[in-house]
Amino acid sequence: MQNTIKPGIYLHYKGQYYRVYEVAQHSEDETLYVVYRPDYGERRLWVRPLTMFCDTVEVNGESLPRFKYIKPASD
Repeated sequence: MQNTIKPGIYLHYKGQYYRVYEVAQHSEDETLYVVYRPDYGERRLWVRPLTMFCDTVEVNGESLPRFKYIKPASD
């Protein structure tokens, strides 16, 4: 697993797009978190552990990335 990911647009395995801004580090335990925002709905800012963000999920017997990099953000 990598320590950083590229900022940009990612596709969640359920079909929605997200904007990833950067990887942040927790001040106490140094856990890495991805800072991101959905490109739909309220567009609230979220964090998710980097390990979970980079995980794969099984869908209909197929292993897929939880989030797949699509392209750089245009703004």
